[in-house]
Amino acid sequence: MYIPNLTVSPTYKTRSLPPKIYISPFSPHPTTWCTFCSCHHRRNSFGAVCTYSSFAAGRYRLTSKDMYYPPAPPPMYYAPPPPPPPQFYAPPPLPPPQRRHSPWLVPLICLVNLGMFVYEMYKNNCPSRNSKDTCMLGHVFGRFSFEPFDQVHWIGPTAETIRSLGGLDRNLVVHGQAWRLFTSMWLHGGVIHLLFNTISLDFVGLRLEHDFGYHRFGLVYLLSGVGGSVASCLRIVQENLQSTVSAGASGAIFGLCGASLSELITNWTLYDDKFAAIMLLLLNVGVNIGLGFLLKMDNSAHIGGFVAGFFLGFVFFIKPQFGYISSKFIPSYHEVQPTRRHNFCQYFLAVLGLVGSVAIFAAGFGLLFNIKEIKEQLPDSVKSH
Repeated sequence: MYIPNLTVSPTYKTRSLPPKIYISPFSPHPTTWCTFCSCHHRRNSFGAVCTYSSFAAGRYRLTSKDMYYPPAPPPMYYAPPPPPPPQFYAPPPLPPPQRRHSPWLVPLICLVNLGMFVYEMYKNNCPSRNSKDTCMLGHVFGRFSFEPFDQVHWIGPTAETIRSLGGLDRNLVVHGQAWRLFTSMWLHGGVIHLLFNTISLDFVGLRLEHDFGYHRFGLVYLLSGVGGSVASCLRIVQENLQSTVSAGASGAIFGLCGASLSELITNWTLYDDKFAAIMLLLLNVGVNIGLGFLLKMDNSAHIGGFVAGFFLGFVFFIKPQFGYISSKFIPSYHEVQPTRRHNFCQYFLAVLGLVGSVAIFAAGFGLLFNIKEIKEQLPDSVKSH
């Protein structure tokens, strides 16, 4: 640092102090360079002491405050390595968001079932056969009132009304009215029957339509309903039913339950709580079948629809396996091994489901319509071919 107005004693050669005294931190020895006497001095705890002339006699002593330490040079940095190629630090490709569908077919089916039930009650017209006092809620609903509870426990129309509107009757189906296999799933025996089916359809059907779309869901629903109708006509479960007329969407709904189980099996890698989902689904099916036996419902349609839907689910409710990413979502700079869309087990179960579905429907229709009798009734020109 600079020390102004300071000179040495007159007995010595007059010379002003240098403006600055430098201490070199890079000298090879612990010495100090003094610009006043142009020599090196040993360092001490105070910095450096100049021993030249009167400074050595103590007339003026340099301290560390009089020393100037130049700033150290900035540290030397090595040049950073070149960045790696893009394929090593680029983010991995993310799978596209799962396609979701807005369910509208399930609410439409519920509305159609409700509308058909209202039409059933309109055609039933209980006050035309009984007095309004006898009909349930006859003074409130009038023509739309229900049959007496001691006659119809489901709070609905009579069996004859259901038969006239397309209810399932084996004798009529075999003798040329096969369309009843389809129309019976849109009719219901009463308010309780309609309420149970609506809740079950919402519980099972909304998720399936949301995941797979209305086209696949609707196809499984209709085919399961037809399969349940065929099983009901065949009476695969021997029951003492009070009426020979069957109606309701129970076969189709149980088909959706079976399809949910097969969908869980074929898409096994996509689910976390697999066993909990299976147990919940089987519990739901078991409770519904138990209620069917308790309330004397048509369990043949329930079991037939469940089996048909179980095999159809392997064919229609299949998803890409876990880890699959479509090639259009993988950037060109990524060199990754693509995962196959479906694994071997999914293909095997799909083929098994297709073969099983065809076999079940062929056997059911063959037993119901008696292929031998149909062949005998065909003309000779058709038999020859």
